[in-house]
Amino acid sequence: MISLPSLAGLALGAALGALAGWRRGGNAADIAQYAAVLGLIGFVVGVIVAITLPPPV
Repeated sequence: MISLPSLAGLALGAALGALAGWRRGGNAADIAQYAAVLGLIGFVVGVIVAITLPPPV
């Protein structure tokens, strides 16, 4: 099961990546690549957060 911080990191990273690609004037492939890369980075950060922070009681 995928944890909430990792999904949130994926969504936030993909949204910021798409915005960054669009602001740089890229075509659809450039925007998708920015979204994919930053989404994966956000996912990894979310997994690290999910592992290091204790679950709520």
